[in-house]
Amino acid sequence: MREMTHYEKDLSEWLKDPDNAAEYLTASIEEGDKDAMLLALRRIAQAQGGMALVAEKAQVPRESLYRALSLRGNPALSNLLAILHGMGLKMTIQPEKRVAAA
Repeated sequence: MREMTHYEKDLSEWLKDPDNAAEYLTASIEEGDKDAMLLALRRIAQAQGGMALVAEKAQVPRESLYRALSLRGNPALSNLLAILHGMGLKMTIQPEKRVAAA
């Protein structure tokens, strides 16, 4: 396994805070790129104690978590909600910001 860079160590430390993790994941979702969201979820899982701990908290098999968050992953909504719960996060929906008509 390769050694983490300073950036990755700093990011991992920052993502241990649930508020920061939520902000990071929200930003990745707003990009509209599934791969970016899955990468953010993997990074948060690692920061929150690793895949095994998150899988246990989410009550999903570790292998399923790895598969769901892989580059080819496509987690079902029920799995995504369980994974977020395992990370101490929850999904919320809010309206898109709209520019007022001139």
